[in-house]
Amino acid sequence: MQRALDKYFDLTKNSTTIGREIIAGLTTFLAMSYIMVVNPLILGDAGMDFEAVFVATCCAAALGSLVMGVLANYPIGLAPGMGQNAFFTYAVVIGSGHPWQTALGAVFLSGVLFLIISLLPIRAWLINSIPKNLKLGMTTGIGFFLAFVAMKNAGIITANASTLIALGDLLSFPTFMALGGFCAITAFASNGYRSAVILGVLLISLISWGAGEADFLGIVAAPPSVAPVFFQLDIRAALDISMLSVILTMLLVDVFDTAGTLVGVATRGNLMDASGNLPRLSKALLADSGSTAIGALLGTSSTTSYIESAAGVESGGRTGLSAVVIAIAFILSLVLAPLAQSIPSYAAAAALLFVSASMAQSLVEIDWPDITESTPAIITALMMPFSFSIADGIGIGFISYVLIKLLAGRVKEVPLAVGFIALVFALKFTFL
Repeated sequence: MQRALDKYFDLTKNSTTIGREIIAGLTTFLAMSYIMVVNPLILGDAGMDFEAVFVATCCAAALGSLVMGVLANYPIGLAPGMGQNAFFTYAVVIGSGHPWQTALGAVFLSGVLFLIISLLPIRAWLINSIPKNLKLGMTTGIGFFLAFVAMKNAGIITANASTLIALGDLLSFPTFMALGGFCAITAFASNGYRSAVILGVLLISLISWGAGEADFLGIVAAPPSVAPVFFQLDIRAALDISMLSVILTMLLVDVFDTAGTLVGVATRGNLMDASGNLPRLSKALLADSGSTAIGALLGTSSTTSYIESAAGVESGGRTGLSAVVIAIAFILSLVLAPLAQSIPSYAAAAALLFVSASMAQSLVEIDWPDITESTPAIITALMMPFSFSIADGIGIGFISYVLIKLLAGRVKEVPLAVGFIALVFALKFTFL
């Protein structure tokens, strides 16, 4: 079995081991596990059954992660995406008054379009044509985005009517534990512990359970039924002309969120080839796009690659075996739901804060002397947390890249793909 896994996943070639991949997969799973609760809560606001969506979420995550691991051999987990689920509920269902069944139909159609694009060389061409400095800006920006999410979830920063955000109560238990966990994970990592992230998350959880600040809900429970949302999508209603902008928006967000995640995780894990491109990119795109369509059939919003996979990469994950472990963990979560839901959100926030700090190290590789390269990279990085959207951050960064090169008289340096992406986002910001 060990030889078979080594041969299939190229463990030796990637300087990793089965044990390391298992730890990495569990680390990513713990960082992603919040989606099992948060996604049903958000889609519940759209009128969908919480328990059914919980099952759909776990199944979509398991299938997507399994295909990513087995087909593309990347240590990247998939699950219903944050942001996409909020758009589904608050913009499409509540904001526009469409039934959730119609919104699921739109998710399915966007997934099919995504799949068609992935079968063609268009998307791989788009992603591989992105200049190195913009890729580094995307990686850094995703790190900043994760830091913002982590600090918000931990209460380190809070909303403020005058200044938008302000410092939270650092002495509250969740905030103190998140900061302490972040320091502990960093200390573990500095001493060479590849399992630093998972050790930190488990340490925080154990302390929280012991102090009575987090509920230990048990270990095993029978999984609920998925029937209330399974195959309940309304594709015919989604084909109405009024849904065109919804489908296109879902498609654009999924395409560029995935692009940013793949580039960010692969860059951090040194998984790029000698030319700075993603090997097996077409297979990764098929896994991601197919998962969105399958997720809609199961009864959840768009499924996408998770940037939290960077936590597993930091723990040593380098192959698809990590993704297979993530898939198994999500399947087990169907019966281990109480245990998974017992991990406090501030424990995951500590892990994400550590990962964000690691990803920000990409800043040192940016070509700073060439301000036509470095400035768009920094704009890309800053706009991701400020717009609270990886996709919008990419769009604004690309538009700035084209405009700066044009005004500097260096438009010939702009790859055709970058110009195309900038134009697509310009149209999106104008009309959608």
